[in-house]
Amino acid sequence: MKLKHAIICLGMMLGSSTFIQAQNKPADVDLLLQEAIRKGATMEEIARLKEPAATTPDEALRVLKIGNARFFGGQARRPEQSANERRSQILGQTPFAVLLSCSDSRVPTEIVFDQNLGDIFTTRVAGNLVVPATVGSIEYAVTHLKSHVVVVMGHEGCGAIKAAMLTDEQLAGEPENVKYLVDLIKPNVAGIPKLVDEKSTVREAVVRNIIAQVKILKQNPTIAKAIKEGKISVVGAYYEISSGLVDFINL
Repeated sequence: MKLKHAIICLGMMLGSSTFIQAQNKPADVDLLLQEAIRKGATMEEIARLKEPAATTPDEALRVLKIGNARFFGGQARRPEQSANERRSQILGQTPFAVLLSCSDSRVPTEIVFDQNLGDIFTTRVAGNLVVPATVGSIEYAVTHLKSHVVVVMGHEGCGAIKAAMLTDEQLAGEPENVKYLVDLIKPNVAGIPKLVDEKSTVREAVVRNIIAQVKILKQNPTIAKAIKEGKISVVGAYYEISSGLVDFINL
């Protein structure tokens, strides 16, 4: 209803042909936004048109998968936003997805999933850990924003995971807060046999940590309630830096 009302409000400004097209295809907001910007729409008018890219958990996951497929295939679009479209973000946000990912500079979530400003609510910490600060951010997004999927994403060659596989002696010189993060990961990667291919060993450790973090997150009362009500889904994901592909882990 919000989107339909916004379309009607902009009808006179955009002209009859665009207005009719918007009524016939209300889901195709991109074209309407482009035309509104071309006609000189204000930030407020643009903000009223900006709806989440997905409105259900299944749709949200599908949009992420399609976006990553574009990125993986070298067909990423990420169009340059107009000044008014960019500034309209100050009036509110409607991210359709929440990402808990690693702080690693090689894992920029919006780029990996080929999304625009305002589409993804991202919390990043080394080892993509579910700790009070990250949980609080996720709870906020689930409770107050229009998000429909929460993704815990680890990645290829994660330094935090590698560190968690070292001995206490090898970590003796690290700062206390680094040790704190590593100690939270250690139980999740303990007992992993060393494979012939070290890369495969680290991948197994990363995946085990993702599964552990998803399990913790699903036990959170706020998250569990939203899942039960069908408002969100919580999934894991593994990002392969070398290829650009994201493998989703449904748990």
